[in-house]
Amino acid sequence: MLDLRWTIPVARWSCLPPGATAAPDVKFIDPLVRRRLSTLSKMALKVAHDCASDSPSVRLVFASRHGELRRTTSMLDDIVANQPVSPTAFSLSVLNAMTGVYGIARDDRSPATAISAGAETLGYALLEAHAQYSADPATPVLMVYADEPADERYGAIDHEMPAGALAILLDRDAPDELECASGPALDAPCAPAYATQGEALMQGLSARAAAGWQGLGRRWQWSFRSSGAR
Repeated sequence: MLDLRWTIPVARWSCLPPGATAAPDVKFIDPLVRRRLSTLSKMALKVAHDCASDSPSVRLVFASRHGELRRTTSMLDDIVANQPVSPTAFSLSVLNAMTGVYGIARDDRSPATAISAGAETLGYALLEAHAQYSADPATPVLMVYADEPADERYGAIDHEMPAGALAILLDRDAPDELECASGPALDAPCAPAYATQGEALMQGLSARAAAGWQGLGRRWQWSFRSSGAR
């Protein structure tokens, strides 16, 4: 039996499908900042802008399993080689770097939260977004999930997400809803089977159909209810 159930309003959503190769367009970011951004941050900023460019103020929930691990790894390589570490690289290496860049670009001082929860990061980010929205439905909440594979030197990682990003805007009078549920894993696997939560949910949203994912002892299910207009 699924022991967690919640529903979030979906005012708008945007995604860069897992494995997307096109460079994200983030021209709304200052050029001096833009050239220092990683691919991960650009993906996150792209889908965030798609969803909330016309919203003057949004609370932000950013989620990523690995975050800026590639940038951190590069800095560690510099340290090993007795090279100086760039202060800019350091400031952009933290998990919530994207939230700061986004808030500054928008001149938005709304609260921001960063979440990392292994292979189940996306599921718990949706739960956090629901909790924040339920506490204050008057202010929109933007959930942004972005991830990319870790460097090969870290070895094989279960349920590794290909590079991709997803954003969902929770707001009043949203035309659509996403029903979410989670509970102990069942003996029967989800069908169709997806390697990651991100792939499962993005496919479900694109097809406007139910989606599920099972792993790490829990099963996650999502059901998209639409009025017909995205």
